[in-house]
Amino acid sequence: MTAVLVTHGDCPIVLGMPHPGTAIEPAVLEGLNATGRELADTDWHIPRLYDGLAPGLTIVQATFHRYVIDANRAPSDESLYPGQNTTGLCPLTDFDGRPIHKDGQAPDAKEIERRVTVFHKPYHDALAAEIARIKARHGVAILFDCHSIRSRIPFLFEGTLPDFNIGTNSGTTCDPRIEALVANVASRASGYTSVLNGRFKGGWTTRHYGQPADNVHAIQLELAQSTHLATECAPFDYDPGRAEKLRPHLAAMLQGLIKLAPELLPQAKQSEADDEPQA
Repeated sequence: MTAVLVTHGDCPIVLGMPHPGTAIEPAVLEGLNATGRELADTDWHIPRLYDGLAPGLTIVQATFHRYVIDANRAPSDESLYPGQNTTGLCPLTDFDGRPIHKDGQAPDAKEIERRVTVFHKPYHDALAAEIARIKARHGVAILFDCHSIRSRIPFLFEGTLPDFNIGTNSGTTCDPRIEALVANVASRASGYTSVLNGRFKGGWTTRHYGQPADNVHAIQLELAQSTHLATECAPFDYDPGRAEKLRPHLAAMLQGLIKLAPELLPQAKQSEADDEPQA
């Protein structure tokens, strides 16, 4: 079972996709109960939604399901949202707070360590390698972390989630111009709602890789699944009509970031001679 699929592009953007995978090892699947086997918390159809939106995109896509291990959580499993309901590195519940394992079959510490080695680490090794490759090529890399979630999940948040949920950990993971561009496209998208650093401020991936001072920028987009699915419940079918309405806005974000990328490079320092006062 291959843990990660990589598409090598040549533009400054890397798309991270930690949650569209549905692959589960037979032994792990055997330990899931009926709720867990629904795989309801998948980021359904994200690769299809983003396909072909901009030229030269690098894509790093996890193939394994988040119930195996969540590639957007720290390997140490600390919570990114203290005091709020969330799920962990190897989730014990679904997004509705329901147990996903058969009695006594949740992974123990040894099994979690195995899953980190077999799945989590290869995904992040690949992501780190692609970010480094793109930065070496362009002098700068922008990680655009792609997510989706049901628009109503009382266990995790109140009310209805906005359509576009942009996360930069309160502006710390990217240059302000990146945040402004994405937020501006979202706010101008007719018929859609958006929020910047609301309930979802960026997961571990965004916070870990986003190092603007080192010319690596990261931003997360959590889409409400009502924007591109026929229904937010099984069978979670892709809705081509909704998706085609949404895709131009995603394309505007990505293509705008490609054009912006060269402007993010630090200006060359003036020579000492230029800095010296004129006689």
